[in-house]
Amino acid sequence: MAVRDTKGRQDVWISFSLALVILTNLEGISAQIRYSILEESKLGSQVGNVAKDIGLELGRLTERNLRVVSGTKQDLFKVNPKDGVLFVNQRVDREELCAKNSPCITNLKAVVENPLEMHQVIVEILDVNDNSPKFPEENYTLEVLESATVGSRFQMEGANDLDVGLNSLQSYKLNHNQYFRLEIEEFGEEGKVPFLILQRPLDRENADQHWLLLTATDGGKPFKSGTINITVIVSDINDNSPVCDKQKYTVTVKENAPSGTFLLTVNASDSDEGLNGEIEYSLRSKLRGLYTEPFDLNSRTGKLTVKGGLDYEEKQVYEIKVLAADKGVVSLSTHCNVVVRVEDVNDNQPEIDITSLSSRLPEDAPPGTVVALMGVTDLDSGVNGQVVCSVSGHLPFDLKQSPDGQSYSLVTKDYLDKETTPMYHITITAKDLGSPSLSSTKVIQVDVIDVNDNRPLFTQSPYTFYVFENNKAGMSIFSVSASDADGGENAAVTYSLDHKSPGPTVTSFLHINEANGTISAHKSFDFETVKTFQFQVVATDSGTPSLSSNVTVNVFILDQNDNAPVILYPVSSNGSAEGVEEIPRNVNAAHLVTKVRAYDADIGYNGWLLFSLQEVTEHSLFALDRYTGQIRTLRSFTETDEAEQKLVILVKDNGNVSLSATATVIVKVVEPKEAFAASDVKSATNDDEETNVTFYLMITLASVSALFLISIIVLIAMQCSKSTDYTSKYLQETNYDGTLCHSIQYRSGEKRYMLVGPRMSIGSTIVPGSHANTLVLPDRRRTSTEVRLLWLMSQILLIAWL
Repeated sequence: MAVRDTKGRQDVWISFSLALVILTNLEGISAQIRYSILEESKLGSQVGNVAKDIGLELGRLTERNLRVVSGTKQDLFKVNPKDGVLFVNQRVDREELCAKNSPCITNLKAVVENPLEMHQVIVEILDVNDNSPKFPEENYTLEVLESATVGSRFQMEGANDLDVGLNSLQSYKLNHNQYFRLEIEEFGEEGKVPFLILQRPLDRENADQHWLLLTATDGGKPFKSGTINITVIVSDINDNSPVCDKQKYTVTVKENAPSGTFLLTVNASDSDEGLNGEIEYSLRSKLRGLYTEPFDLNSRTGKLTVKGGLDYEEKQVYEIKVLAADKGVVSLSTHCNVVVRVEDVNDNQPEIDITSLSSRLPEDAPPGTVVALMGVTDLDSGVNGQVVCSVSGHLPFDLKQSPDGQSYSLVTKDYLDKETTPMYHITITAKDLGSPSLSSTKVIQVDVIDVNDNRPLFTQSPYTFYVFENNKAGMSIFSVSASDADGGENAAVTYSLDHKSPGPTVTSFLHINEANGTISAHKSFDFETVKTFQFQVVATDSGTPSLSSNVTVNVFILDQNDNAPVILYPVSSNGSAEGVEEIPRNVNAAHLVTKVRAYDADIGYNGWLLFSLQEVTEHSLFALDRYTGQIRTLRSFTETDEAEQKLVILVKDNGNVSLSATATVIVKVVEPKEAFAASDVKSATNDDEETNVTFYLMITLASVSALFLISIIVLIAMQCSKSTDYTSKYLQETNYDGTLCHSIQYRSGEKRYMLVGPRMSIGSTIVPGSHANTLVLPDRRRTSTEVRLLWLMSQILLIAWL
């Protein structure tokens, strides 16, 4: 900011406030910068560094041709092309520029080239307290009848302060006296109006005159003031002043109203008779001197008419003081307030100013490329000053409007085609919203430069495919498609697999047809091995240079019920699912006989196993839990029950086409003492065997311990060098609530399995929608070396314990 003191000595205080607003998706008009500066700043005072605030390189200012453009004839501000500093070029008087309007804004446009950019620069002119309140006259005579009653009000002409805000008129003060006090009232646009209130009766014989001093003070720091000397003449004749029939008259007139247009009639009445009751009207100016407003007033009838010269763009509201005075020897008067509002007429056509232009564009210029920057102005206001710019709809160009509505950027709205249209003649039409509307046009020529500007585009991105496992190897499973907007060889698209895709090389199990994008599999997928994988496809055109694009393809393998349940227990020595269980005859009901264990490599319903008795010798003796596979006695054995019971258990999954397996359990019922005898025989045999192998066992245990320690060290070293993130290879059940009642873990080959089921009692039924599963647990033994080491270790431990 720049500040001028009251002594004439000018000190420059430079401090500016900058508000940088990034406009949304508007190329060319990219930023809005806001500065503020005090009025009456010295010529050359710095406002701000435009180049720095919009991010320009100071070394390229000359090359980029930085300049500012204003929409007025006055160049109040200029920019230094060497360092980008915006400075005051002419005297800045806020009252002259904006009168009573606040805030006082000056709009500039900062334009740079290479590339074309236009930034909105808003400079707010701040008010300084450089105007004192002024009364229309230095001396005023007020005639008051001595018969005036206490409380009578006498309106005074208020002072006028050209400043705004706190610097404008704030208060009035009346010197101390016995007869009058001061009251202030607000009258809208007129502001504060002083009234003299009679507070004690007047006596002309005592004093026929009273001298008052009325002081008007503004709110500046330091404050300024103005005074008026009021002479109160006490009269004992003509004791009635004229009275206006309205406190305020308001009228609206169009700015093109011809001279002599009637506006309104000011009417005042006086209850006196003769000359004391005849009223004469006159116009009074707020400022000293002759009345210069463009109105005439008939002094006898009070008719107010247009004298001429109304212009909405110069002034919108006129506040007129009409003095109504009688013709008494000592004339009495009053003021009638008249407000004339000027209504705008659409009498100015819009103007288009091309500030920057790129007349040559390559045809691969992306949509939104800036072709030209232009400013649009209309001196009218309201809808008459609102301008809409447009171009022909069949052209691949569009106009983007800045937030303030005063600037436009001409941009491409589609890709250009040199072979179709090598040149464009763009007609820009600026049309205001007045009635009738006014418009103007500007023609711009643009030449198109030919390039290979279109790359293949896939119909989807990304692709997602779902493939059932057990697909036929060599058959196509899905396809991708891309198109190229170019013609001829530039539109011929070939497809290939991206070898840089993460994970295993997809070419080892996938093939893509280069001509049509059909993808086939070299092998059949197994959901239990791979559940999902991802790869990328590249589409390349035949242009020179060629253009390409890629797309991600996500493939999800869908499970099928292709694995039958496998019986883990009982299993006989020959591999069949048969077993013999011996139980004493004297066992009670609910005695656990044995438990059938099974697993299914599928997941979801396909891996949910249910157990049922397919065949049983005596139905009243045994019960089978359909979820856990536990076999329990229903009652105690009797003398009539057979000593050998056969149970055939059916294990089946819940796939659409259910798969099953059976297990046979032979239950032998023995007398209690026979069971104990058999136990003693086994114990004696074991003692003999242990005595014979004690020496060998000690040697074996020492060897096993050494091998076991070496194996553990090797496995730890191998595991530390591998990632332990297995979650990506297994799909989670989204609706599973996480509550497991029972689980059975078992191993088959290199995989571990867990059989899980909901909490249900014996005899309960399956509720549709439950999500018990056979889960495949992640196994960290990933290499054949690890498998062989674990197998060797398990065999050694088995031999040692045997």
